[in-house]
Amino acid sequence: MSGSSGASSPEDLVRAVRAAGVTDEPVLEAIRSTPRAVFVPAAHRAAAYRDTPIPITHGQVTTQPSLSAMMIAAVGLTGRERVLEVGTGFGFQTALLARLAAHVVSVERWSDMAEQARRGLAEQCIGNVEIVVGDGTHGMAARAPYDAVVVSAAFPRVPPPLVDQLRTGGRLVQPIGPGGEEEVELYERGAHGLVHRRTITSACFVRLYGEYGYPADRSGT
Repeated sequence: MSGSSGASSPEDLVRAVRAAGVTDEPVLEAIRSTPRAVFVPAAHRAAAYRDTPIPITHGQVTTQPSLSAMMIAAVGLTGRERVLEVGTGFGFQTALLARLAAHVVSVERWSDMAEQARRGLAEQCIGNVEIVVGDGTHGMAARAPYDAVVVSAAFPRVPPPLVDQLRTGGRLVQPIGPGGEEEVELYERGAHGLVHRRTITSACFVRLYGEYGYPADRSGT
């Protein structure tokens, strides 16, 4: 689902994301309004408006924009929601969520990456985001309940704290699998736990690390 090699503007990225099957107009407008070049390493800015993942620090990569768009569209934001994001990265998806929701709490395990995201969001005058450094599998109970949860890393199960922090009727999207070969699944919180709603797409994600995910090795990766 990669875009044109000559893509050089947010409008190019919007066209590529639309071509990948995303038709949600508020999500496309958020992409149009958010310069991805601000949220990628300087060495990769020439690729910012292609629909492709981009390497960032700590051996991570950004989520492909069309995949972020599919995940965000699936939770059905209307502008009134409180959203929990697990995995801030450099903050592009965080910025999209912030343009579509009332408030976003985003948890990132790497402090330098969190600071990079904060700088990008500040440059874009996006102020309805709280970035927290910590174990994303714990969520952020102090700000719960959430209307939507977006998890940007893979694990075979949804971490129980994320379920507990989602309000009844809220939606959660997470890549389910071992890391590298996943099904991105949409759930809704019912009276007795999560109810699976649909599979959004197949994808490849980095692993979800934390107490309720994969244990980090001694190198921290």
